[in-house]
Amino acid sequence: MNLFRAPYLLPLMRKMAKGRDKYTEEERYHLCQKSIRWMMKSGQIETEVYGEEFLPKEGGYVMYPNHQGKYDALGIIYAHKEPCTFVMDKAKSHTFLVREIVNLIGARRLDIHNVRQGFKIMSDITEDVKKGKKYILFSEGGYFNNHNRVAQFKPGSFKCVIKAKAPIVPVALIDSYKPFNSSVMGKIITKVIFMPPMYYDEYKDMKTVELAEIVRNRIIDEMRKYGVTDND
Repeated sequence: MNLFRAPYLLPLMRKMAKGRDKYTEEERYHLCQKSIRWMMKSGQIETEVYGEEFLPKEGGYVMYPNHQGKYDALGIIYAHKEPCTFVMDKAKSHTFLVREIVNLIGARRLDIHNVRQGFKIMSDITEDVKKGKKYILFSEGGYFNNHNRVAQFKPGSFKCVIKAKAPIVPVALIDSYKPFNSSVMGKIITKVIFMPPMYYDEYKDMKTVELAEIVRNRIIDEMRKYGVTDND
């Protein structure tokens, strides 16, 4: 339904992605959000946003959401007013429109089969967060028709935020799988719930295994408040 916009939108996204000296991070991010809003309107997708008041007002941080499907990062970007970016599987990052979004907001492409490159990505994220950048990091690693069920979080995904001594923001996603990973027809309502952050002083003495479990459990507890019992 948005194909008629492609001749205008795609060249503009590519132009702004290449011209980082001409376009600010805010300008590129706002174009990304605009594209997402067009997609949501055409697809009858509504995303309810909660907990914006909990987002740290200054500095960088890492958001750790549960992972349900292809809409997850888009829903968070729609909900998150300030520029943020994400990490995704390199193999899936070169498809139509995904490539343009990744390049536009400087998302990180992770080669899941290259351990050395994975360490480099985590190191780069640490430095970016120290400089004030905001990231979305899916600790589950992937989604496998889990719907609203939260899989185990990978402890290693927390090393970058620990080294940056930055806030951890748990994010609960509800029904985020429905837009692109289900056969649901008609209007779809998803939820993005930003939760109170964990600051470095709270988690600095924790092992990554413990930290991953705590963040996962907080997300599950928050989802229960909205009637999700898939994890019980």
